[in-house]
Amino acid sequence: MAKTRDGIAIGRRGLLLGSAGAVAAAGLGLWPRRGLAAEPITVAGIYTVPVEQQWVSRLHKAAEAAKAAGLIEYTFSENTANTDYPRVMREYAEAGVQLIMGEIFGVEQEAREVVLDYPETAFLLGSSFPPDDAYPNLAVFDNYIQDASYLSGIVAGAMSQSGNIGMVGGFPIPEVNRLMYAFMAGVREVKPDATFQVSFIGSWFDPPKAKETAFAMIENGADLLYAERFGVSDAAQEKGVLAIGNVIDTQADYPDTVVASALWHFGPTLQAALDRIAAGTFEAADYGAYSFMKEGGCSLAPLGTFAGKVPQSALDLVAEREAAIKAGSFTVEINDTEPKSS
Repeated sequence: MAKTRDGIAIGRRGLLLGSAGAVAAAGLGLWPRRGLAAEPITVAGIYTVPVEQQWVSRLHKAAEAAKAAGLIEYTFSENTANTDYPRVMREYAEAGVQLIMGEIFGVEQEAREVVLDYPETAFLLGSSFPPDDAYPNLAVFDNYIQDASYLSGIVAGAMSQSGNIGMVGGFPIPEVNRLMYAFMAGVREVKPDATFQVSFIGSWFDPPKAKETAFAMIENGADLLYAERFGVSDAAQEKGVLAIGNVIDTQADYPDTVVASALWHFGPTLQAALDRIAAGTFEAADYGAYSFMKEGGCSLAPLGTFAGKVPQSALDLVAEREAAIKAGSFTVEINDTEPKSS
């Protein structure tokens, strides 16, 4: 388990997101402050990668914001191997933590065995499987930001000159597949004949491998890359092609490369879990819908350095579709099957 300071676990860069600036960026103003009479809920995060990795950073950032608002006490462990995950779950449960959150995509059955042993502990875990009443204290969630991914695809289609687009993912699991399909659907709104090179690197955190995979796609004619993994935007920057980000906004690091990003906001998901724990109604449920755009769970990042460079026709279509998505009159298809190259 990570070392602690003032009751909060500090990983290799655990203080990074605990700064005042990071808390503000996490949307602190969106969290209602808990009254003085209410005890904060104790929360532990268990992450298989560093907390700065795209997906995990959203959980960590939301938890830091909830902690700053007085809603929770928060500790975490990062870089937890799948083989170690059940043991760390047990350690936190034995310590009396009220809510354990994290991702169990690579340790589904083993994690459920732990859940059964601690019926008084609430578990909110990223999973590719639906909720199961056999595990009444396990709520699942997934990264349903297909709405924002679709909008980023519209921007990508307008910015690609060749219509040859490279897409580098971690693993072909539903959470990744649906974002890729939504992105591709957005691209085809403005470039119906676009072609896609699709590859999965078999890792959630291997920037060098992602970079090399992206280089190969550029050599094969791609002039825009979908950066589902870290390392892709580095390749795009070195070769002078454009990129679209995923889950977090990295434009500050790649101001001439990353045009737009589909952002995930975990705050609504965490808030829903905390509300149910406080009310004593936490149960097996699917929290995936809290990632939808209409719930505030995702958004398209501001264009920033690319303001004025994206064709107005594409921006008009983005605005039209975003309004329709939020109103419920337009639905982005959810396709969880593995995407293939064109």
